Amino acid sequence: MEPTTKPDQAQAIIAGVGGAQNVESLTHCATRLRFVLHDAGQVDQGALESVDGVMGVVPQSGDRLQVVIGGAVQSVFTAIMNRPEMSSIGKNSQSDADVKAAARAKARGRYAWLDSFFEYLSDSFRPLLGVLLGASLIIAFAAVLDALGVVDFRAADKSATWVFVDAMWRAVFYFLPIMVAYNAAKKLDIDPWVGATVMGALMTPNFISLSNPDVVRQTVCSENATLGTQSCVTQVAGLPMQLNDYGGQVFVPLIMVAVLAVVYRALKRIFPENIQMVFVPFFAMAIMIPVTAFLLGPLGIWLGNGLGSGLAYLNNNAPIVFAIVIPLLYPFLVPLGLHWPLNALMLMNIQTLGYDFIQGPMGSWNFACFGATAGVLFLSMRDKEVQMRQTATGALAAGLLGGISEPSLYGIHLRFKRIYPRMLVGCLVGGLITGLLGGVRTEAFAFTSLLTIPVFSPMVVYVIAIAAAFVTAMTLVIISDYRTPEQRAEAKAARMQAETDLALERSPAAEGAPSGGGAPSGGGAPSAVAVAVRTTQVLAPVSGEVIALDQVPDKVFASGALGAGVGIVPDDGRIVAPVAGRLVSVAESGHAYGLKTADGVEVLVHVGIDTVAMNGAGFQVLTSKDQEVAAGELLGRADLDAIREAGYPTTTIVVVLNTHSLPGVTPLSDRAVQEGDPVIELST
Repeated sequence: MEPTTKPDQAQAIIAGVGGAQNVESLTHCATRLRFVLHDAGQVDQGALESVDGVMGVVPQSGDRLQVVIGGAVQSVFTAIMNRPEMSSIGKNSQSDADVKAAARAKARGRYAWLDSFFEYLSDSFRPLLGVLLGASLIIAFAAVLDALGVVDFRAADKSATWVFVDAMWRAVFYFLPIMVAYNAAKKLDIDPWVGATVMGALMTPNFISLSNPDVVRQTVCSENATLGTQSCVTQVAGLPMQLNDYGGQVFVPLIMVAVLAVVYRALKRIFPENIQMVFVPFFAMAIMIPVTAFLLGPLGIWLGNGLGSGLAYLNNNAPIVFAIVIPLLYPFLVPLGLHWPLNALMLMNIQTLGYDFIQGPMGSWNFACFGATAGVLFLSMRDKEVQMRQTATGALAAGLLGGISEPSLYGIHLRFKRIYPRMLVGCLVGGLITGLLGGVRTEAFAFTSLLTIPVFSPMVVYVIAIAAAFVTAMTLVIISDYRTPEQRAEAKAARMQAETDLALERSPAAEGAPSGGGAPSGGGAPSAVAVAVRTTQVLAPVSGEVIALDQVPDKVFASGALGAGVGIVPDDGRIVAPVAGRLVSVAESGHAYGLKTADGVEVLVHVGIDTVAMNGAGFQVLTSKDQEVAAGELLGRADLDAIREAGYPTTTIVVVLNTHSLPGVTPLSDRAVQEGDPVIELST
């Protein structure tokens, strides 16, 4: 099958979800297309997963569907939306947050409120993935220069150039509360700019100046010697207001917007529709800015500090437990979107403590994930599985360079359940090393990729832990495979059938080619016959003992997935043509030959089991692709002793690939034969 082009890819995805008429809305995030469908029962998951570039398909509750694409999701989304049949969808398309907000009213499980809660957390952060990743790479760049001694980024007297570089990444984290408030408000279907304004009011220079006793006489500040922090309180309208630095906070906007949504909807019920534009935002701001400054802001700070202090206590008193639990939890949190609360705690730790202790152990999970993907890539390259190789290559690049695990998870790991236990061992090893060596910290929020290694301290401990996690997971996947025996058999059957189909499609028309069996054995038979006759027999390509196909020590062939046929345990290394026709495929390794007769019979000769792994050692090919051969003509030779010494069975398989399109195919087994004796009868 030829690789799918972009237009065909878009068309195939649309067809796989049941056509454009079945699409209610379509959005995308960093790696996935997110469909809301009219009827999820119309989805053809198998067809979608076979589309080139699709890493995985994730059905969700209700009529929602995720199609995992990876880093190319934007171009695929654009190609789909540019299709003529999607024009009406495009006009009414909503953002990802809009679609999710509309869908939250649907029951999505036993506890719909719990689904909504975690979606609220996730969708408040998910749109910020790009800028968070960009800021973390700027931090990594700065950390590398700091490690090389080019500049001291902790110095108080940095040049204006490097102060400006600081501003480039600090902008994301300082104004994060406004961004989170905007996303959270959209999630709850209220005016996002009102949410952003309420949070922004607590970050203006005017509000910040309240913390300066030299400027505001009513302000009283006290020092906390234990924490090394300053706490200020001022009087506003005769009421005490606790003053905090809200830059980088995340719990405050999340709590504030949840309350704002209640107030906003109440105001919309109170005011007539024709004056809502003016009075609803006005009263919402007039109510929520004071409520946030006096109550919700301090509450959010207290909640964040409390959670951070609790985790810090665990990390300080039982570091090895903490270092092991974090990487073992993440593989289950990320697929459910439950990792965002922990990400919020990381940001809170940096804001309050000046450092974070969660990201270091988390790196062990990420690199165990990437190591498992590397193991899959190795096996797919070894087994020549093109689609999985492409999927694993893209997922591994996204992981190692961007620290993004979703392409690996959705494209590979959640599709093959054997991966998770092996990946968890890698998580355990990395976490154990982190705990035993004293833990890892970072002063910046950074996605755990190869590029951000310098931001972690001690860097040596971090490198040892993530390397061990990566290598452990990769090695276990390579040794034990990521597929069950049945999945390996299915993949092998599909691959061989695809290779045969491709060879047959590309072969020239076999007009005038000889057909039929029963020609004398040997290498001197003529290479063409003038008159074509009906093929009635398939001859033995080797001498030996014929066995039934279901006794062949290969599940794919034994199942008959590739067609009816026989196995022959050979006693000689000569390989001759079982029918007269054209060689449509000749394996470079010499272990397999595909032939097609003039009347359309397709025959495969496969010498030995898994002998492709010998890479041609012990095989001699005497013919070439597209060559016309007579039945019994010598195709090549195999060194049976070399095959046995390499640890592979010598059983040679002969199958009729297009069995189902022929009137009748009857194997003749359980007897000794010489090359050229009939082993399969074909009905005319």
